[in-house]
Amino acid sequence: MDNLVLIGMPSSGKSTAGVLLAKKIGYGFIDCDLIIQGEQGALLSEIIAKEGADGFLAIEERVNAGLAAMRCVIATGGSVCYSDRAMRHLRSIGTVVYLQLSEEEVARRIPNLVRRGVVMRGNVRTLRELYRERIPLYERYADITVPCDGQTIDETVQAIAAAAGFSI
Repeated sequence: MDNLVLIGMPSSGKSTAGVLLAKKIGYGFIDCDLIIQGEQGALLSEIIAKEGADGFLAIEERVNAGLAAMRCVIATGGSVCYSDRAMRHLRSIGTVVYLQLSEEEVARRIPNLVRRGVVMRGNVRTLRELYRERIPLYERYADITVPCDGQTIDETVQAIAAAAGFSI
């Protein structure tokens, strides 16, 4: 299917770098969070508040597991890694690229997790707990890992393209 599927922590650049990368390599662009917001008629933070973490994750799983695309850069939500079903589907339609950020860089980029619309499952309440829960999942599903700490958005786009075999 020739898609590039971007995964990673919130603020890792999936949406911003994804749309720029798509333009540079001549691919379409899909933002799964925007699909969810459009379908639900609400912001992610509002959906999470209304449906709870489990309800939101069910919506996210359905959207990602049902995605059909060709020659697209796909920006997923940071919590897609919780769904094995969605991740298996995404791997079947493309190359999964993990945009890796340190915990410190995520903290710098996101001062407020709740306002950002970040899903916190179970007893997870802090960024440190969230980070420790998600990183092994991103690593499990990634075909390619691209370190993004200290990079500009253009450098991130260049690094993703190079890692995925595109010259731009």
